Amino acid sequence: MSDPGDDLLTELKLHGGIPAHIAVIMDGNGRWAQARALPRPAGHQAGMAAVREIVEGGLQAGVRYLTLFAFSQENWQRPPSEIEALMHLLEDYVERESEELRSNSVQVRILGDLDRLSPAARAAVDGLMAATAAGDHLTLSLCISYGARAELTRAARQLATEVAEGRRRPEEITEEAMAARLYTAGIPDPDLLIRTSGELRLSNFLLWQLAYAEFHVTPVLWPDFTRQHLFEAIRDFQRRERRFGRVAV
Repeated sequence: MSDPGDDLLTELKLHGGIPAHIAVIMDGNGRWAQARALPRPAGHQAGMAAVREIVEGGLQAGVRYLTLFAFSQENWQRPPSEIEALMHLLEDYVERESEELRSNSVQVRILGDLDRLSPAARAAVDGLMAATAAGDHLTLSLCISYGARAELTRAARQLATEVAEGRRRPEEITEEAMAARLYTAGIPDPDLLIRTSGELRLSNFLLWQLAYAEFHVTPVLWPDFTRQHLFEAIRDFQRRERRFGRVAV
């Protein structure tokens, strides 16, 4: 009997139109742990398997860019014990996955205010980016200590400084100039946003970049998310008519 995931992957490729860039709000780790009477860090640990699943599934489907919302700026307000566990989990992820990511030609970018990371976590992610810099099959962006409003404020401040110093005229502040100063500079905007756990909000994620993305919301909690779910989201995307504000002819 054939694997349903393999059948769906074949269907995706027959229909064409694989989204070049998929962004994911990975939600539901805490609820997954709570449902099993486990501490919240156990949910984050279980979520690591889903990260591997979606990276491998993205490679299989031919996705070129994958951006995962791993840790928001607001998450710094969580209990210190949970934050410490998350930093250790990040270090563990780098140690366990770095070689496989490199061998699969996955380039990793870390987007966010990295100065707030613990020294060990910062060293780990810097090493991961350096080790995978040559990857050209998939660009995996992990948003860590990230907030979209802070990202936009940072970009606006950079442009304002250029104007104040006489290096740019106000009329030269264009959408392209703003985009070039975002953390995602050089990466095309997402075609598809996936949010797990059924929540219907953006949570301060990629507010600029998601302007014309298609949304796919699933009730599946992140630790239970598999490549089959990823393929289902891509198939849903393929059924959409994307007009970008234009009228269909």
